[in-house]
Amino acid sequence: MPSRSGRGDGGPRGAGSPPDLGDVIRQGMARLQRMMPGGLARRVFVLAAIVLVGLGLWTAYYTVPSDSVAVVQRFGKYLKDVPPGLHFKLPLGIDTATIVPVKRQLKQEFGFTTPGATDPFQSPRDGRRETEMVTGDLNAALVEWVVQYRIADPAKFLFEVREPGGTLRHVSESVMREVVGDRTVDEVITIGRQEIETEALMKMQELSSKYAMGISIDQVQLKNINPPRPVQESFNEVNQAQQEKEKLINEARRDYNKVIPLAEGEKDQRIREADGYRLKRINEAEGDAARFSALLAEYSKAPEVTRRRIYIETLQEVMPAIRSTIIVDEQSHSILPLLNLDSQQGARP
Repeated sequence: MPSRSGRGDGGPRGAGSPPDLGDVIRQGMARLQRMMPGGLARRVFVLAAIVLVGLGLWTAYYTVPSDSVAVVQRFGKYLKDVPPGLHFKLPLGIDTATIVPVKRQLKQEFGFTTPGATDPFQSPRDGRRETEMVTGDLNAALVEWVVQYRIADPAKFLFEVREPGGTLRHVSESVMREVVGDRTVDEVITIGRQEIETEALMKMQELSSKYAMGISIDQVQLKNINPPRPVQESFNEVNQAQQEKEKLINEARRDYNKVIPLAEGEKDQRIREADGYRLKRINEAEGDAARFSALLAEYSKAPEVTRRRIYIETLQEVMPAIRSTIIVDEQSHSILPLLNLDSQQGARP
């Protein structure tokens, strides 16, 4: 094996030996000194050192927004999570900080696009394909929905799944097709929206936890749900007929609720009036019977006096109600009015 020469003599090396790093640096400096004067080379090295130090200071600090955290990696290995504020790290690419918005609510739209969206996974690439679904009764429907979520675990969000946004999009589409496929088209379009949203939210969160995506699903909201265009006109006519049916049923229930309680009230009123009249008649009859019994007892004691008293009391009740009084005497041949004062009261001032 050929031998190497000393490191400082710059002599020839063996054919199979790699060049020494110190020799390469010294040879480069010697060539640079031969090309430049000594003072210029020194200034160049000083300037390079200053630039290197400035670059290190520039890359040594970073700021985390208030709605985010920073995931710090050292040589690509996860190190820690850093809260919001001003922080420092090892410069020159030794430490890298990735900002993750953990307090911001993110969303993905299916079937439509919001202008100005920055997340490439927020808007659909083929919205019509995503919205085309088959219901449980083998009908077609165009379903649009929105998934709102937050980043719960930044480390899992960055390192456990290669593309968490795209994975969440595929999970959401798969779950929605499953949930819609378990229901009829009428349930999907009309009465089953709330149940679909709740069930889809639970299944999406379950799959997100299973895949360790570090995502928390906040809400699943259905938007426009329409039948395919070739049958949309007929479907709208059916919906209109159903709405008209519901309208007539509600009007009938309104009239029923208006008339029946009124009739029930009148019935109760009549029953109470009859009960009152019954009690009144019973009390009056019992009072008359008691009065007659008392009068009979007095009559048995003094018949003539009692008869006279009854006659006088009866006249006291009857006479005030008579407007004109006429006395017919057997000895008189004429009819004389008695106390005919009513005809004269109108002429008096």
